[in-house]
Amino acid sequence: MILRVFRYIPFTIEQDQTAEPEYEARCVAGDESECGAESGTQSGPGPVEEWQRKHTQETGHRHYRRNFGDYAVMRPPAELAEPVEADGGTA
Repeated sequence: MILRVFRYIPFTIEQDQTAEPEYEARCVAGDESECGAESGTQSGPGPVEEWQRKHTQETGHRHYRRNFGDYAVMRPPAELAEPVEADGGTA
């Protein structure tokens, strides 16, 4: 019989600062079916909110599904992290 021992490693989860977050909205107004108009993916919330305002002014629609996406990095504790060389590889 093979026994395996798993050790808990307290990784931290951090937002990846090298990747831009993504914001978007979709109009879900409608009784029988959703409008479905979309803001498109933006790098900040401002353009999405402005799109919502304009869409509401043009259509009277007031219900939106908003999405936010980002990328995460799992970081091990400093004592377990591999040294990184200047070229980005591990030592």
